[in-house]
Amino acid sequence: MAVTREAMLDQWEQPSFWRRLTVRDGLWALLLAVGSIQIGWLYHSYMDGYEVAIQAGSTLGLIAWGLCWKPVRLFALAVAALAALALWRYGADYALRHSDFWLKYFLESQAAFMWMSALYVLATVAYFAALLGRSDFIGKTATALTWTATVMGLTGLLVRWRESYLLGADIGHIPVSNLYEVFILFALVTALLYLFYEDRSRTRAMGGFALLAISGAVAFLLWYAFDREAHHIQPLIPALQSYWMKIHVPANFIGYGAFALAAMLGVAYLLRFGAEARWPDGLLARVLPPLELLDDVMYKAIALGFAAFTIATILGALWAAEAWGGYWSWDPKETWALIVWLNYAAWLHLRLTKGWRGTPMAWWAVVGLLVTLFAFLGVNMFLSGLHSYGTL
Repeated sequence: MAVTREAMLDQWEQPSFWRRLTVRDGLWALLLAVGSIQIGWLYHSYMDGYEVAIQAGSTLGLIAWGLCWKPVRLFALAVAALAALALWRYGADYALRHSDFWLKYFLESQAAFMWMSALYVLATVAYFAALLGRSDFIGKTATALTWTATVMGLTGLLVRWRESYLLGADIGHIPVSNLYEVFILFALVTALLYLFYEDRSRTRAMGGFALLAISGAVAFLLWYAFDREAHHIQPLIPALQSYWMKIHVPANFIGYGAFALAAMLGVAYLLRFGAEARWPDGLLARVLPPLELLDDVMYKAIALGFAAFTIATILGALWAAEAWGGYWSWDPKETWALIVWLNYAAWLHLRLTKGWRGTPMAWWAVVGLLVTLFAFLGVNMFLSGLHSYGTL
């Protein structure tokens, strides 16, 4: 297709990225840089050179994230303010969580997680009510509930990080070390991914399906906390006492969250496709998102998840080489991680080279989540190996 002279001129006349930056963008970057330096100064005694590098990289990543997606700025500032308030209320006394009003009912990590759980469930109900009732007001309420739940969840994780050090310097660790903590991380990552695609697609019709996956994680969290008392902070086992955990686990869960989002959109696609075939004038055919939108966001979520999961797998191999002396040992967890990677690699290959779309790919995305779920939970429950420390 030939490019017209007018199109070429329009392309050249577009301002560069740097020229599009505003004073607010500069203030955002400056605020994060100053905040990162302050955190490093306060907690440098707990950090080695690798962790300083991780902090610097995370700061740059958050700056870039805020430049590319403006809504995350208010989110990050709200989390920072609440976490700072919690740390100030705590001081150096972990026992204050039982007596301080703000800690006991709002900011102590377990209280924040309970707020997160309740708000995510309410958001799920609100999204479906907005979808079926075609109410813009309820839809906006659902979005606000999801943002608020995510703020409380991330605040809880940051406060839990500090709480672990209040229990003892030898106990302190980043809160991504057990099933309870990583299921919270999964809920937060999935919610942020959904909110991003909601903002870019300008529709809330996908929200109920995305939040169903998060509500499932919440149900597991509540069972795990109340039945197994898994919410208590425990010292790290030796295998997890590594800076690699700070980057390997979050990268993994960006992948898991994206795959879960794609699977739930696959469910919505199948419902819309079936509704159009059987009841073209029915409610579902009218209110569910268009098939083209669902297919496009499902593809983008899997592409993002595959990239993150690939990075996580490489980081995991580097961690294994340092911990166990080899990059790969065909441990059950490693084998199933490879199966997950090959599954989504094949999905993307057929999408990009053969043009596969529609119902087969939606079914594949749903089945792919089941494969991923077994790789994450099933291996720990039914198989044994070097990664058998994440049991139920």
